[in-house]
Amino acid sequence: MPDLSNFSFQQEDKRRRLSLFPGVNGGPRARSIRRTRTPSPKSTENRSRGYSIFRYSLKGNMVSLDDPLEDAHLVQVIRQCMLSSTDTEYFDLLIPAIKDACVQQREDGLMMALERFAEDKEAEIEQMCNENHQPFVQSVEQVLKVREESMKYTSEILKLNQTIQKSTESLAAKKKALVDSRGTRQNIDEAMQALHSSLEVLAAANRVHELLSEKKHYTALRTLDELHNIHLKEVMHFEVAKIIQSSVPAMKTMIKEAVMTDLNHWLYQIRETSKLLGQVAFDQTELRRERQKERAEKSQYFELFKLNSAVELVLDEREEFDVLNNENVMIDFTPLHECIHIHEALELRDDFRLEYSDVRRQQKELLLPVSVSFREDDISGLAQVLEEIAGFAIIERATMRRTQNFRSASDVEELWTSMCSKTIKIITPAMQEVNNSDTILKIKAILSLFIQTMDTWSYNVDILDAFLLKLFERYSELLKKQFSKDFVEIVQSDDYMPMAITDAEEYAKVINVSWFKDDRDAEEIQYPTVLPFSQMYPLCCIDLRSFLNKYYFFSREYFHHPHKIDETLRVSLDEMLKEQVCKSLHERLTSKYLGQIVQILINLEHFENACSELQILLRDVSASAHAGPVQLEALEMFRNEKKTAEKRIFELVNSKLDDLLEGAEYDWMPDTAEETASPYLLAMTRFLTDIMETTLLGLPNDIKGFVYFDALSHLASEILKLPLSEHVRMINKNAVKNMDQDVAYLEEFVKSLESEGSNLPRIFEELRETVNLLKSDNPEEFYDISVRMKHYTKVDPLNGPLLMEKYVTFLPLYGVPNTIPDGRVKRDQKSGANC
Repeated sequence: MPDLSNFSFQQEDKRRRLSLFPGVNGGPRARSIRRTRTPSPKSTENRSRGYSIFRYSLKGNMVSLDDPLEDAHLVQVIRQCMLSSTDTEYFDLLIPAIKDACVQQREDGLMMALERFAEDKEAEIEQMCNENHQPFVQSVEQVLKVREESMKYTSEILKLNQTIQKSTESLAAKKKALVDSRGTRQNIDEAMQALHSSLEVLAAANRVHELLSEKKHYTALRTLDELHNIHLKEVMHFEVAKIIQSSVPAMKTMIKEAVMTDLNHWLYQIRETSKLLGQVAFDQTELRRERQKERAEKSQYFELFKLNSAVELVLDEREEFDVLNNENVMIDFTPLHECIHIHEALELRDDFRLEYSDVRRQQKELLLPVSVSFREDDISGLAQVLEEIAGFAIIERATMRRTQNFRSASDVEELWTSMCSKTIKIITPAMQEVNNSDTILKIKAILSLFIQTMDTWSYNVDILDAFLLKLFERYSELLKKQFSKDFVEIVQSDDYMPMAITDAEEYAKVINVSWFKDDRDAEEIQYPTVLPFSQMYPLCCIDLRSFLNKYYFFSREYFHHPHKIDETLRVSLDEMLKEQVCKSLHERLTSKYLGQIVQILINLEHFENACSELQILLRDVSASAHAGPVQLEALEMFRNEKKTAEKRIFELVNSKLDDLLEGAEYDWMPDTAEETASPYLLAMTRFLTDIMETTLLGLPNDIKGFVYFDALSHLASEILKLPLSEHVRMINKNAVKNMDQDVAYLEEFVKSLESEGSNLPRIFEELRETVNLLKSDNPEEFYDISVRMKHYTKVDPLNGPLLMEKYVTFLPLYGVPNTIPDGRVKRDQKSGANC
């Protein structure tokens, strides 16, 4: 910018006026001189001085205008500027021309062009002035006025320029100060931002520790990840960030250890809570059992569905109960889930899964004791073990269901199978020491509750079902042992007398427990009364019913092998009836007391009936709907023993008859005939009548008939042997009459028995035909086969001739003398007789 501080428009104007108009201030001479168009040297000088402002501003930078083309171009530009219609257009053309000249260092050429243009214009003005002097003068005066105004404005502009320059300098200083302050502010801002970022990093690091202290491990890990991946990257050029970054692994380890500490505490808690959890689960299963029983009582249709069946589960859905979250037990899986999430975030999920599996396996080993004991019928130890196992297994199944790919089904089933196997292993030896069947029932009850509870949680209980079979075998063994002992005591302590009943209540009890059908009307019975069987029969019936009930007690609530119970019960019951009852009665058949043998026979008959009823009962209660008839071998054994008892009765009766016959004396050669039957026959019939009305009174009529038949047949045989004895040489007519009278007495006795209801065959036919043969007037008819088959069919072909040889009436026929001394013979002398 040119220095205008020494420039004066007034002086310059004065010089210009003198140079342009030399005659303005010089009077007429001056005007006359001005009219001449010849420029004076002074005007030329003034003209050149009038452009001093340009010369000053370009001094030292001017160059010669050697290029004519450039000179013409500048002139052309100046002409265009002068021809512009507006100031704006003027400056728009002039300023670029000046800029181009300055850039191209052609300021001299521009000045020369301007001078040329000015000279041309001055020449035009002088010409115009010379041609139009007066108007020109006026114009000049106006121009001068304008010039004065212009100079005035120029002065003001210069003042304004100076003011602006001063303001510009102040503004520049302020701007510089502003720039400096902005740099400082930017540095401060950057420092504050760095400090803020550092504080955020430190706050995040501190927040991690605070979250750890608040047990918010997963949030602490997320905060640590955010610190590592976001905040630290912004301040990594600071040393503190590097220190914090180097501590990130240690902090992750700290979080891992903290969450593992909480998990271990949680594992300890659930281990301590397992027993209570198992108790709650067992109680819930008991409630479900009761609800199912209530449904079955209301509708028999629901009896078809057992616990854990699909129908039962649907019906029980309304009873919502969470064994893991209730007023007694609350299992919070949050520590486990948090630990899983943290290890997953640390990419250590597989390692943690294996570690957790090892810990649970160790807890399982600590859970199971080395052994259990059932001393004094106390199974509380086993109940506690099963409750703890149930709680442990429920937590395992819940863990598997509430997590994804953490606890595999195979791992959980492996733990479950291991626990079941070890439980069976510790129960088995203790079970062998149990001698009370009720204790086995208690063991079975708690095992059934355990199995049904675990079945609810979808565990495989086949191994436990198989163990229940072994438990049942032990139960059956103890029941057999217990009831066998009871049966032996009952049989041995029985008095073998008909059972006396004192009142109706006792009678009703006996009828209810035994399989006895009394032909009498209960209302017509007079008390005290007597039942045919002895006391052992109802006592054995009570034990038999109890034995059956106790067998089926085992299948209550839960047992998947009912056919095993049916078969084992049949075999055991059959064995006890045979070995303990039937054989015990058989051993007592050796007694010589007829009353005892008779009572044994009556008892055997009732036991036979009881066996038939038991077969029906066993078929009805059988688990199989298509079960065939049940056969008890004891039934046939009781029948056989009945026959043995009958034979024993026959033997004892016949033995008594033999004793009476031993005292019998027959005089086979009497002088006169007797008017009454022989005394021994009277004693025999009286004996038979007495025992039938006393000892044998309780026997059925058919058996009584068999007793009569066997006794009388035996008597007839023995009587027939008397005359056939080798000691009897002769028999006279009076002896035959006596014998005929005895046979007639016996026949009348048999007829009296038949009138009382005993159906006896004609057991004295042989004896009667033999006597008739001896009484016959023509004994030779015996040798006529047609006559013999008609009248003597029962007479032995050998005995008939032998007796006729001894009969004195027939002796002449055989050449035997009539006189033979002493024809008496006793029965004990007949041993040599040929029958």
